[in-house]
Amino acid sequence: MDYGLTSMYIYKAAVVGAGAMGAEIAQVISASGLPVQLKDVDQDRVAKGLEVIRKIYQRRVDRGKMTQEELERKLTLVTGVTTYDGFQEVDLVVEAVPERLALKQQIFQELDRVLPESAIITSNTSSLSISALGGATRRPHKVIGMHFFYPAHIMKLVEVIPGLETSEDTTGEILAFAEGLRKLPIRVNECAGFLVNRILMPYLNEAAFCVQEGAATARSIDEAMTAFGFPMGPFTLVDNLGFDVCREVVNVLQDAYGLRMRPAAIWERLYDLKRYGAKSGAGFYLYGDRAGQPDPELDRIIAELRTQQRGPSTFSVNRIVLPMINEAIRCLEEHVCTAADVDLAVIAGLGFPQSQGGILHYADAIGLQTVLSELEQLATTSGERFWPSPLLKRKVAAGHLGKQAKKGFFEYP
Repeated sequence: MDYGLTSMYIYKAAVVGAGAMGAEIAQVISASGLPVQLKDVDQDRVAKGLEVIRKIYQRRVDRGKMTQEELERKLTLVTGVTTYDGFQEVDLVVEAVPERLALKQQIFQELDRVLPESAIITSNTSSLSISALGGATRRPHKVIGMHFFYPAHIMKLVEVIPGLETSEDTTGEILAFAEGLRKLPIRVNECAGFLVNRILMPYLNEAAFCVQEGAATARSIDEAMTAFGFPMGPFTLVDNLGFDVCREVVNVLQDAYGLRMRPAAIWERLYDLKRYGAKSGAGFYLYGDRAGQPDPELDRIIAELRTQQRGPSTFSVNRIVLPMINEAIRCLEEHVCTAADVDLAVIAGLGFPQSQGGILHYADAIGLQTVLSELEQLATTSGERFWPSPLLKRKVAAGHLGKQAKKGFFEYP
């Protein structure tokens, strides 16, 4: 995807927040040859961030991808700071602090005061409103979302999200800047959860419903999804991302889209027990010394939740993939992005099997009439979260059934 642009104005960058994400973003910027300041509230956090960057480069040296001299040269491009001194010369800032709107707005106000008028402020938020961040500044036309995916030094996808007042110049500049970082930028019109998380959450949530209803175990679902072609199953992914992080995104999505994003009860039960995933030693799986051992705590939760279950429950790959398809179609209805961008995003950002061509190509391949009838059936047995999107119904009514009909979400010669 070439926007025919090169970034003309960005000579020096800064990243605010030296946690795992911020440090990796700073590394990516330094790898492109740009000087970058990495800021956090104290020297200890800054030092940890710089150590993350050194380790990424060191792994490249160990693999013979760069020399020790090149490593040292790249590290001289990164300056760790605890104040805004020097931000007067910065052309672009990536904010990468925790997902709390009030905290981010405060930082945007501070940046607005210290940066030159021409500087662009971007946020690496995964779901919060870019317009609300822009509204905290006197330069909303220069505020935009730039959502990297973890791990940022490996994942290619970057969602570029203009807010209500973001100018086209700013959007073009950031698309070009992301390409200069050797990333795959896709433009996403602002909505809660943007594109990738909005499509991901119904998939993770439906997998959780299957477990709490006793339809299948977490391990058997993970195995089914890796057999389908995902690099890892939904529960391995959630445990790696961390429940606390996912929960913040889920709350934003439920607030925006209502009942269809209502989380399965098991999430909150595990969260209350501080089972946040791999980092806390337990999530859907056990880690560390307890890895692979029986898990009576989880068994008890599932047994309790099953007593509230209305009838028999079954798991199938399509039961957890169809909600993703349905949400992707809603994104098209709302002009969040194009069908081609949806498929690029789910492959590059979620690891959706490339062999399937992306989620909308997969829908076209199995037939949109099949997608519709299975969603209608699931809506009857499992509730309104499966209610088919209006555009899907229109496509089927028009005979745009996918590959067999030569037209669906894509045209087939």
